Amino acid sequence: MAEPKKTPLYEMHVKYGGKIIDFGGWALPVQFPTGIIEEHRTTRTKAGLFDVSHMGEFRVTGKDPLGFIQKCVVNDIGRGVVGQCIYSPMCYPTGGVVDDLITYRLGEKEWLIVVNAANMEKDLAWMTDILSGFPGTTLVNESAETAELALQGPLAETILQKLTGTDLKSIAYYHLRDGVAVAGAETLVSRTGYTGEDGFEIFSAPEDAVPIWEAIMDVGKPLGLIPVGLGARDTLRFEACMPLYGQELDAERTPLEAGLDRFVSFDKGDYIGRDALLAQKEKGLERKLVGIEMIGRGIPRHGYRVLDAEGKRETGYVTTGSYCPSLEKNLGLAYVPVSMSGIGQKVNVDIRGKAVEAVVVRKPFYKRVRPTTG
Repeated sequence: MAEPKKTPLYEMHVKYGGKIIDFGGWALPVQFPTGIIEEHRTTRTKAGLFDVSHMGEFRVTGKDPLGFIQKCVVNDIGRGVVGQCIYSPMCYPTGGVVDDLITYRLGEKEWLIVVNAANMEKDLAWMTDILSGFPGTTLVNESAETAELALQGPLAETILQKLTGTDLKSIAYYHLRDGVAVAGAETLVSRTGYTGEDGFEIFSAPEDAVPIWEAIMDVGKPLGLIPVGLGARDTLRFEACMPLYGQELDAERTPLEAGLDRFVSFDKGDYIGRDALLAQKEKGLERKLVGIEMIGRGIPRHGYRVLDAEGKRETGYVTTGSYCPSLEKNLGLAYVPVSMSGIGQKVNVDIRGKAVEAVVVRKPFYKRVRPTTG
């Protein structure tokens, strides 16, 4: 069995006491000595620092990068200006999801695409095949030459501002700035994240990752900053109802079923999966992703069966479930028939052979309060 790969920040995980696990072929910390719940709550109230260097990065340049990306993804990337980030699923002809990704427009004819680590090779092969229809356009996998840190939480801007002369307030949500000096290293900084909080993702050369990490920890510690592992990263994204590939998204489910309608364009022209998605939209959904709150005792784990209101007939399945530290509730995301998707609908979850009562609730479970201005 192959040894798991190590990110440029592996020694930092060891130094700070991270509990290392094999995560999709990568040696990454699931938690630090503070523990998952404390890491979660600190990110919500102060700030957390994450290593996300396992993510994949592709650079697209050449003759027609926009046309190529538009063909690959379902959202309308063409509406993005230079310096903007746009989220989108990427679909098979069936409408099922290949992956979900973020496009970063670096220039008039230059994009960076960030994909999920576990899907990197699959995505690269899929997109390379599509690229054959766009002569003169290039797709380069820069994942091995790129480190990525995420600084998330209400104090993220305050902390990062101590290490850069760039006015971070000038970077709007889902926008980026290239050539930003952070702790003396040249980086790309985007106001993005996977926690439901304000924050930044910092892309750098691998050799700069450790100095940047240490500089952020040094200035952030007095403000309560702590390193955060995969466990809290998952509970944070789950509370904010951000989808995870392999759970909420996969080749069998479409973005429409996952509730990602706002990221699906039917106006931008042809792309892979458009016909299937349009047909599904016109016909109407049979299943959809809903939020559920447990009434009875128990946590609705991934793969658990969802039963009808009487607790007898299987109607769907849980994609993600957890105790939610911010809300102090046991919640889940689940696919159920549209007829059972209304807010307040009673359902049951099969927990170790016992039907446990639950109810359909609104998503997202958690939404940060944005500061008012003026």
